[in-house]
Amino acid sequence: MNDVNADAVNLQDWVGRTEEASDQAYPTPPRALAATLDQVGTDYAVGTPLPELWHWLYFLPMAPGREIGPDGHPKRGGFLPPIALERRMWASGRYVFRDHLRVGDVLHKTSEITKVAEKDGKTGRMVFVTVRHTVRSGRGLAVEEEQDIVYLPMPKTFTPPPPTKAPENPSWSEPAAIDPVLLFRFSALTFNGHRIHYDLPYAKDTEKYPGLVLHGPLQALLLLEAAKRHAPDRVPSSYSFRAVHPVFGHDRVTLMGVARDDGGVDLFTVNGDGHVGMQATVAWAANDQSR
Repeated sequence: MNDVNADAVNLQDWVGRTEEASDQAYPTPPRALAATLDQVGTDYAVGTPLPELWHWLYFLPMAPGREIGPDGHPKRGGFLPPIALERRMWASGRYVFRDHLRVGDVLHKTSEITKVAEKDGKTGRMVFVTVRHTVRSGRGLAVEEEQDIVYLPMPKTFTPPPPTKAPENPSWSEPAAIDPVLLFRFSALTFNGHRIHYDLPYAKDTEKYPGLVLHGPLQALLLLEAAKRHAPDRVPSSYSFRAVHPVFGHDRVTLMGVARDDGGVDLFTVNGDGHVGMQATVAWAANDQSR
């Protein structure tokens, strides 16, 4: 695949495009993720419920090496529009959990580009692409997902957004053990070749970050897993997250939860300076509901 000439296309032509994919929920990926997260007690035998968000271990974009761009992502074009901005990040996501996926299930995913929006930001032009995914098993619809991808120009210097202070009195907080091995293993498990997560010279010299970048999806996953540990009898019914400030592999990271009046929990990753990296919200299914 060659890069598409982004100047010759109308990005709105990509709205409405769809893509279908099938996979099977083999047990090795969740076993490997559990080991990566230092979790014990579940062997993920066939029939075991797959934790929420762990469908990210499947439907991996397996572009061959010759189709990889300089940042480690697949080259532009194809299903996603060929946006002529060098940086690409997963900015936010929204989820509704309808049913448990189970190890051994044959899975089917339908993806549709629902929106392409251009904006002007502090660092210049930005383009947001929203993709809606639905994941089904043989029992029916399991996960509804909306994913927001943002494209940005390559910066000349590190210019982070203004910091957001962490909650002063969280309902609970706990440290998260972050190191380069965790970043590398998560990249490998999700087949994410983006070099900012494992290639320190590239992250610093090309994308101008002060260190390796902690994945947005990994932060979202760590927050949801922590929320479930603090509410072991509850089942998530919906979840949303939004990245507000980069977090790095050398940061001292804390996970925080703040109880909401509606029964849900607001969640935050917080760096060593007390600044929020990601904020999220989980809503629980009613006690008489099961999946």
